[in-house]
Amino acid sequence: MHVNHDPDAPACELINFEQFLSVDVRVGRIIEVKPFPEARKPAYKLLIDFGPAIGTKRSSAQITENYRLEELLDRQVAAVVNFAPRQIGKFMSEVLTLGFPDASGHVVLFKPDIEVPVGSRLF
Repeated sequence: MHVNHDPDAPACELINFEQFLSVDVRVGRIIEVKPFPEARKPAYKLLIDFGPAIGTKRSSAQITENYRLEELLDRQVAAVVNFAPRQIGKFMSEVLTLGFPDASGHVVLFKPDIEVPVGSRLF
């Protein structure tokens, strides 16, 4: 399935509330950031703490255009925590860190504007 990042694209097909609830989006805190030079597209390796219920999870994020390594540490982010892990080169990405494209198509991370407890679920 291809995701259309065009802001003028029509909405996707309708889903019901149970389908929405099946996507588990949580807030976590980035506790480690490393370069990912072997990735096909520029990316970082993130280690994100989602609290005691979910634990720490790894994610590959193509966010190098808008973020430097040092500004990501300790930042809250939102991620889908119930996708199957995805192998990206030699790295296993366990969650999908969420963002929106800026005017140039580069990822801008999604986060709450007020700090919330790690592990909090989107509703």
